[in-house]
Amino acid sequence: MRARRTILVTVAGGLAGLLVLAGVVVVVLAPRHGAGLFPDAAGSGPSWAPAGAAPVAASSASGSGAGSGSGSGAAGIAGLVDPAWATAQATATGIPRLAVLAYAGAALAKAQGAPTCKLSWTTLAAIGEIESGHGRHGGSSIGPDGTVTPPIYGVALNGDGVALIPDSDHGTIDGDPAADRAVGPMQLIPQTWRNWHTDGNADGVENPQNIFDAVMSTANYLCRASTALDTEHGWRAAIAAYNSAGSYLRKVARAAVAYNAAARA
Repeated sequence: MRARRTILVTVAGGLAGLLVLAGVVVVVLAPRHGAGLFPDAAGSGPSWAPAGAAPVAASSASGSGAGSGSGSGAAGIAGLVDPAWATAQATATGIPRLAVLAYAGAALAKAQGAPTCKLSWTTLAAIGEIESGHGRHGGSSIGPDGTVTPPIYGVALNGDGVALIPDSDHGTIDGDPAADRAVGPMQLIPQTWRNWHTDGNADGVENPQNIFDAVMSTANYLCRASTALDTEHGWRAAIAAYNSAGSYLRKVARAAVAYNAAARA
């Protein structure tokens, strides 16, 4: 399971001593309430997000080639997506283009490999928005290869107002040898990453701080947790498996519905 939290607050440099070996600034996310692009109003808004239009596939979606961020001819899941379509959706929705390629590429990959899942790219985008603002929270950004810098880490899940998840990775994934923390743009906890890790951009490295790797891992998780995400029951079951809070489900639903509307505009 993954960390239970809603929207996030940044504390930069708060992991000094834990991440000295990394030699980088990190962005730490903590729980906060009642703010953000999709603020929670208890009980209001849609209860789920029907699937919008499917992504447009690249004309020769082999998923191989040079570069991870260009679309057609790119490596990994980005290569499944029509590059012009990705550019248009980034403009329409305000989602970074590399993130659009990750969400759409993962949806197309699951449509091929798990056709009963029916996972939409806008549902993945909604999760990415709520978790980290598509890798942009606190000044982080997505690099050309999809890696988020500074890296993003959640608060220590030590039971102090958050879930209690004792350390399971000796700090190798989340930089914290005392308690687990959610990591990366999709905020996957170490146990989840170990179970669903994948190389979404085909660079030979599996990295939860990489938008392509993290989104593809999230798609694999959701499609294992539920099927028929084009139905209310299937969609709600998948999101609840990712985060069981009712407020979280409503935020994801509102964001996904908003992205569906923007994508159609």
